[in-house]
Amino acid sequence: MRPSLLDPLFAALTALPGIGPKLEKLYRRLFGREDTPGRIIDLLFHLPVGTIDRRSRPELRDVVPGSVATVAVTVESHRPPPANRPRLPYRIETFDDTGTLTLTYLHAKRDYLEKLFPIGELRYLSGTTALYDGALQMVHPDRVVSEQELDKLPMVEPVYPLTEGLTLNPVRKATEAALTKIPALPEWQDAAWLQRQGFPSFADALKTLHHPAEPTDILPASAAWSRLAYDELLAGQLALALVRAHQRTLPGRGSSGEGRLRARVIAALPYSLTLSQGRAVDDIVTDLARPQRMIRLLQGDVGSGKTVVALLAAATVIEAGRQAALMAPTEILVRQHLATITPLAEKAGLRVAVLTGRERGKDRTDTLERLSLGEIDLLVGTHALFQEEVAFRDLALAIVDEQHRFGVHQRLALVRKGEAVDMLVLTATPIPRTLVLTSFGDMEISELREKPAGRQPIDTRTIALDRLGEVIEGIGRALDEGRRVYWVCPLVAESETSDLAAAEERFADLKQHFGAKVDLVHGQMKGADKDRAMARFSTGETQLLVATTVIEVGVDVPEATVMVIEHAERFGLSQLHQLRGRVGRGSGHSTCLLLYRAPLGETAKARLAIMRDTEDGFRIAEEDLRLRGEGDLLGTRQSGMPGFRVARLELHGKLLAPARDDAALTLTRDPDLATPRGHALRHLLYLFERDEAIRLLRAG
Repeated sequence: MRPSLLDPLFAALTALPGIGPKLEKLYRRLFGREDTPGRIIDLLFHLPVGTIDRRSRPELRDVVPGSVATVAVTVESHRPPPANRPRLPYRIETFDDTGTLTLTYLHAKRDYLEKLFPIGELRYLSGTTALYDGALQMVHPDRVVSEQELDKLPMVEPVYPLTEGLTLNPVRKATEAALTKIPALPEWQDAAWLQRQGFPSFADALKTLHHPAEPTDILPASAAWSRLAYDELLAGQLALALVRAHQRTLPGRGSSGEGRLRARVIAALPYSLTLSQGRAVDDIVTDLARPQRMIRLLQGDVGSGKTVVALLAAATVIEAGRQAALMAPTEILVRQHLATITPLAEKAGLRVAVLTGRERGKDRTDTLERLSLGEIDLLVGTHALFQEEVAFRDLALAIVDEQHRFGVHQRLALVRKGEAVDMLVLTATPIPRTLVLTSFGDMEISELREKPAGRQPIDTRTIALDRLGEVIEGIGRALDEGRRVYWVCPLVAESETSDLAAAEERFADLKQHFGAKVDLVHGQMKGADKDRAMARFSTGETQLLVATTVIEVGVDVPEATVMVIEHAERFGLSQLHQLRGRVGRGSGHSTCLLLYRAPLGETAKARLAIMRDTEDGFRIAEEDLRLRGEGDLLGTRQSGMPGFRVARLELHGKLLAPARDDAALTLTRDPDLATPRGHALRHLLYLFERDEAIRLLRAG
């Protein structure tokens, strides 16, 4: 149960004056949480990105047109539009000792403006200035106050990120109202640490950010922002530490054998294991033999052989007479794993089956029956694996691929299918060390650094889109040579429909050039249609596959040797790297063409340069973090790991180690969070929505 003290912060946004259902929908979009109702805490964590500084008051002759200025002027006259032309602007002439200023209002109410600007009175105005016909003017001033009201004019005013339909003033007003809802919260941070860092209290930090006294108060490096960032990092580390502690208290069941099945799988491989694959297998086998539960992260670059390591882990528990499950987020990825696993499993005598939403009727019933009888050793599937009717005879190992695409509940649902189930998490997105710590805590990690033998380097080039005709000609030559080509269409927006429109347009265009050689695959196709399109490309029936980013993970066609990424500047580095990894998988020379629209911004330029310079996914991930910050790097579209609302790892990363140490020390001294500070920390976990960890405390 959430502490009742926090209820005002988790109240609906519509509890604030002036926010009805229509506006609330816009706020949801602003917060990037369109599926969940907006809450007051969301507004408080929606932090400013800039300020308007009204502290300097230039005389009119010193005002720079185009700037925001705060000026003191006397009202000289009103010039309403003529009665026969009411749509013309309403103008008010004002002056000071050095010059004149025309105020312009559109669709104005005369009586309101006459009241606001009495002739001969002094008024303080703030707004954006401009030159019009050589005269200084201000259209719709942001602020108008009399001398008596001057103290109410905020000298430094925050500027917030907005979305279409929302303007600054309503967001500021709503935030003002939200600040009054902050209750008197217990302090969860160590007093000596706060003093040493110069951090304010949680409430004061929020008030400073929304009511800055200086423009520097709202910078992410400021004491107020850093305090909230540290709170968020501590909440994350504490939650991870609680999950780990909970896992350690759960009894494990060691699975070990002589390694006969593993040896058979290795003998069936057409190549030798790489050094890091061998090390990862050794670590996993050691973990599986222990009586504690394993939770290990296996990170490997595109094509580094994670599926084979996962199969060898599964072979270990199968030899001990138990079962394994491999869960992947998409059918394409499931079929891909099957393509790698099936020939090896057949030679090693392992019984493998598949379960996705597509398996229905008798086939599905047979699979479920064989699974419960223990006649299936390894079940590979999508989220269909953790549905209620799926029952294993004795599940020992849950392998979760691209785990960021599954929620905590989904992963736990799979683990609950057996007794003391070990977990192996796979990711093809190399994750910078800082992000590993924030997302996995001190989880055991294996890294696959080398690519399997025989993989060719990929020749990566950047080409401006105005040379599209040359690119299409080059693709034509490649097709004539019998080569296979991917053409990935741009991420138009966070919308599958617009991505799809771009892909369909390019497909139609390329079809005019190359006819039946061209095919299309996208995320909104039915699974069977997608598979058929992929199969046509795999067998060479089609040679040019136009796709959205649906092919980002798990597609393996060794004969494909050319990757064209249109509008490469719109993609994140990790995604460009994932897409490029779809080629260079066979023995042929491979090329990746990054098409961009000129001129490029500095970040996009740096991103494309890194892609040209290196194929090392770990280096690319570090550069991605440095260039873009984890907010972008971790968006679901990019790599999907949980991002932060306040903390920015490129700036606040140095606070991670103290947060981790603090969490570890706290749980050593107070494992149940039962002390006064422990109770305060429970508030922190709820505030940053890490309450899953508190449920584990209660579960005991």
